[in-house]
Amino acid sequence: MTLKICIAQLNFVVGDLAGNATRIVDAARSAYAAGARLLLTPELSICGYAAEDLFLRPAFIAACDDAVKSVASALADLKDLTVVVGHPTGGDRRTRSVAVQERHNSASVLRGGEVVACYAKRELPNYQVFDERRYFTPGQGVCVFEAGGLRIGLLICEDAWFAQPAQLAKEAGAELLAVINASPFHVGKGYEREAMMRQRVQDCGLPLVYAHLVGGQDEVVFEGHSFVLDAAGQVAGRAPSFTEALFYTDVQTAPAGVSFSADIAAERTPDADLWDALVLGVRDYIGKNGFPGALLGLSGGIDSALVLAIAVDAIGKDRVRAVMMPSPYTADISWIDARDMAARMGVRYDEISILPEFAAFKTSLAPLFEGRAEDTTEENIQARIRGTLLMALSNKLGSIVLTTGNKSEMATGYCTLYGDMAGGFAVIKDLVKTTVFRLAYWRNANDPYGTGLNPIPERIITRPPSAELRPDQTDQDSLPPYEVLDEILERYMENDESLEDIVAAGFARADVEKVTRLIKLNEYKRRQAPVGIRVTHRSFGKDWRYPMTSKFRA
Repeated sequence: MTLKICIAQLNFVVGDLAGNATRIVDAARSAYAAGARLLLTPELSICGYAAEDLFLRPAFIAACDDAVKSVASALADLKDLTVVVGHPTGGDRRTRSVAVQERHNSASVLRGGEVVACYAKRELPNYQVFDERRYFTPGQGVCVFEAGGLRIGLLICEDAWFAQPAQLAKEAGAELLAVINASPFHVGKGYEREAMMRQRVQDCGLPLVYAHLVGGQDEVVFEGHSFVLDAAGQVAGRAPSFTEALFYTDVQTAPAGVSFSADIAAERTPDADLWDALVLGVRDYIGKNGFPGALLGLSGGIDSALVLAIAVDAIGKDRVRAVMMPSPYTADISWIDARDMAARMGVRYDEISILPEFAAFKTSLAPLFEGRAEDTTEENIQARIRGTLLMALSNKLGSIVLTTGNKSEMATGYCTLYGDMAGGFAVIKDLVKTTVFRLAYWRNANDPYGTGLNPIPERIITRPPSAELRPDQTDQDSLPPYEVLDEILERYMENDESLEDIVAAGFARADVEKVTRLIKLNEYKRRQAPVGIRVTHRSFGKDWRYPMTSKFRA
């Protein structure tokens, strides 16, 4: 007996219930025509993941219910097709005489125009970017349904990271596990999932089909990378990453067990995944929010160069605009390299000197600053002039400003409120500086989107980093070397190591104390920064929740 399964690895839009329903129906009809009799869609496919506080709105839950019914009705003529859709469900429960809405992260099994089974997610994650216990109540049941003569146990994402839900499905007669997912990307996460699901398969003895979401949603990205594991835990099929796909696997059942036939996409490097995640995050944030294009300040430095290359790969050169805004301290090589890169990328490039504005600000403030030496105040004025010019262009043209600050700068406050932090989307907010350099080299050697090799002039990568806000300034005038800073940041911020443990690992106490102190001092800046793409397991976003006002010192 053979059952063809289709994984609808699709890019859904949060809140676009009609559009998402149409995508599911279209995918189901295509899959049916190709011979599939079971279609799996990702977690919360009806409403998109994650809808956050929309889940608290009764009208939203009701609209999701209607969308599920519309999908079932639209596929009623495909009598032997089974479709699994993810969606929220809800109802009232009484607690101390007060009506409280009880909601579940659910999946429904559709066949013949009806909902033939429904399952509520049992394990609700509440770590990293997850906040599901805010919205949902854990389910208690088990769902095993039949498709093509095969008994299939349905799980939702986090359920498969624990042994009990899979074991319960097996005890209820499941011969195969179908896991629908919306698991945010970070570097290496795809293969972590494969390893965890391999453990689950080996524990319960059942093969597994893993259907995953693809697309960008605010600060998170979902990379696809759906896969199939046989009963030994070996990869029997793997969908491509960072692209939509109707991914098929043929399931053969025999007395010897279940076997699969499917394509296996090649394993990828971390930098290839990282690049595609950034590109997809930019493309979807711009596209799903309806911006006509993007613009950024191109300084001749490494950060803005990398952001420009990402933006062009994401939305094309004709929708990206770069603006160079030299100050009295801008080196000639900066505007030369900026011009060179803009030409290589083929984007519109403009130069606006900020000398007149800078002089006017200093003149206006001179009576108030009398007797005080120039310091970071004047440096910040330059950054704020640039931010004002970019935001003016954004207002006039409708394009979104992409900010160019990296994680090392966001951690230590080496950035200016209402200056280089002014904008709508922080593309490399979760990349430390050493990763910025590494990724620049990678992009120069690879051209994944056909926009050209070597987009970043070599000198931009090799020259010492500088904000160019005073004569002969370099970043290391006030920060430890990035190789040191970034590892301290990773140990302290991402991995929660103590100061003493970091010092014991060989780092100078003065550097450790300086970096950790700066991280604490600059929480107020990060709270006012634009949202940016999460690509590590802990970003300065939903992953990081520290008070701005605190007297605690380790």
